[in-house]
Amino acid sequence: MEWTEERVETLKGLWKNGYTARQIAERLGGVTRNAVIGKAHRLGLSSRPQPVKREEAPIDFSKMARTCQWPIGHPGQDDFRFCGETAAPGKPYCQSHCAVAYRRGSSEESAKEANKAANKEASKEANQDAKKNVA
Repeated sequence: MEWTEERVETLKGLWKNGYTARQIAERLGGVTRNAVIGKAHRLGLSSRPQPVKREEAPIDFSKMARTCQWPIGHPGQDDFRFCGETAAPGKPYCQSHCAVAYRRGSSEESAKEANKAANKEASKEANQDAKKNVA
């Protein structure tokens, strides 16, 4: 493909009207998007403004209060919530829920004890919430 004067004028007109390099290449035929970009560069055609990219402020997670993410109840029910106690350092759960989630060994006895502790804690939290709702 040769860049004739007519093709160059077409390129300039389409470029000026905001067509993309791909659209120009399709209209001209027999030329690639990169060839259009290269020719526009060699002709000194102005680059078009890029869309404005909004930069969001980075979130500083170290300053956010970390709370226990242990689910309480069933996600489909209205009373579903997360524990909400202060999370253990470097963990997503509070100490009592860490005991359930990160149990050592595989003995059923230790698992049952950890579950009892977590259920007792959840029961205590539910009772506290019920008292708050009554008051």
